[in-house]
Amino acid sequence: MTKLHFTAVPHAEEAAAALKQRHGDFGPEACDIVVALGGDGYMLQTLHRFTGKGKPIYGMNRGTVGFLMNEYHQNDLPQRLAAAEKAVIHPLKMTAHTQSRVIEARAFNEVSLLRETRQAAKIRILVDGLPRLSELICDGVLVSTPVGSTAYNLSAHGPILPITADLLALTPISAFRPRRWRGALLPHRAKVRFEMAESRKRPVSAVADDFEVRDVIAVDVEEDRSISMALLYDAGHSLDERILAEQFSN
Repeated sequence: MTKLHFTAVPHAEEAAAALKQRHGDFGPEACDIVVALGGDGYMLQTLHRFTGKGKPIYGMNRGTVGFLMNEYHQNDLPQRLAAAEKAVIHPLKMTAHTQSRVIEARAFNEVSLLRETRQAAKIRILVDGLPRLSELICDGVLVSTPVGSTAYNLSAHGPILPITADLLALTPISAFRPRRWRGALLPHRAKVRFEMAESRKRPVSAVADDFEVRDVIAVDVEEDRSISMALLYDAGHSLDERILAEQFSN
């Protein structure tokens, strides 16, 4: 028997309780699979909570968008899990430098840099130690994983990446200069460094998923292949298929 652990956002606790009564709950340490009830934001929270635990995560949508989740219904859960398709993802590692400290964080969707005041940010971009853009004047810029490419990255007019693509998306947010720069596709091994110009006058914050560091002077971003997380999806509704279908949606 597959041992399950259920976790849920507050408004889905009643649904989680019904599933626990039907299937039992073996707790976060003894379980084979974590079943998360919520939306995409809760899926990200669950990924961070279980990072390094070796627990596949099966999400059921009890939120708003639910792009990363399966449909919610209580019937046939063991059969759905037995037939589920696996997507293996890796997070980004963000190393944020401020005047007084260095802070590390992980992001499964994206690392984004955002201006803190009315003044545009001025950011120098280096890839693998080589300067690629001497000055980007913008509201911000982000590095996205394939799984995050349909989220903030897509809203910023970045490309959608297949989940199996060994790529990262580097996407500007409301770029003013160079006006025609639309970003870049980078190999997944690329190491990206952002350096803030006039950081006191033009303060910038760095955000790894929902973890924010304010007043950064430099930020390093790279994929962390030492961490692998498995997401489970109903047969015929894999994450690959969802991302492909998103490219043809209205």
